[in-house]
Amino acid sequence: MANWWRLRVPASIANLGPGFDSLGLALGLYLHCRFRVADQLTIRVQGRDTDLIPLTAENLIWRTAVDLAAELGQTLPPIELEIVTEAPLAKGLGSSAAALTAGVLIANALLGLNWTTDRILDTAARLEGHPDNAAACVLGAIVASATTSSGRAIAVRLDLPTHFDIAVVVPGFILPTKEARAALPATYSREDAVFNIQRAAVLIAALATGDEHAFPTALEDRIHQPYRARLVPGLEQILALQAPGLLGCCLSGAGPSILVFFLKGQAQAVQLVKNVFESFGHTAEILDARVDREGCQLWREEN
Repeated sequence: MANWWRLRVPASIANLGPGFDSLGLALGLYLHCRFRVADQLTIRVQGRDTDLIPLTAENLIWRTAVDLAAELGQTLPPIELEIVTEAPLAKGLGSSAAALTAGVLIANALLGLNWTTDRILDTAARLEGHPDNAAACVLGAIVASATTSSGRAIAVRLDLPTHFDIAVVVPGFILPTKEARAALPATYSREDAVFNIQRAAVLIAALATGDEHAFPTALEDRIHQPYRARLVPGLEQILALQAPGLLGCCLSGAGPSILVFFLKGQAQAVQLVKNVFESFGHTAEILDARVDREGCQLWREEN
């Protein structure tokens, strides 16, 4: 029997308020895969939301690996693939970016590509269509990312200040990314563009220096959250929350989950977000997810 490979890809949160399609954060919640060459494709899944994961050739992880091999003029052999999901799916936690990154890593392993981290990031970002989630998946920590004029993805990584902490509040309903994207306008005013540029710049500076006084202004946004508020009951009230130790809240990616920034030791502030969801008639779960600092990992299992 062929030897097993293993990989691990962190869940991720995009936007972080004003950083639409440019800022991201990797979570300590993972997509785990174990795979090896086999006589026929076999996929098994465990963990959260397994009913949403196809066990056929249409599985996004496998389809990504196969399509990437075809781009390179090669063919992948069938594999035995075991998947374990820790993060909720369809809740704004980067599940598609994690699956795409996993597919790239599988192709990289089975085809012996020996790609650099930059090549893996660039490929995953191209497949995802924007670099924020992919950069967080690949590099870990907090990332600022962009697509160059030549179409290449670049990213700069920084760590969360040690006296900051995060949590994610996940409501009991889903919001398809396609629907959340459709809620956005085609154009924005100069005033709104400047508003977001200012706050994205301040947010990066605050995260780089640990300046807590920049919050909650640093998380304000006029590009996506106001337009998605009608799709996420309670979002307006959550973004307006103020409490001791609470730095601020933002929509997790396209939503409906909420990313909460708070000062270390002040986790009681997170309950306020859960309370708002419940006041609108929705259950909610608090995930005490740390920031992942390693990014995606691929290794050969020892015999």
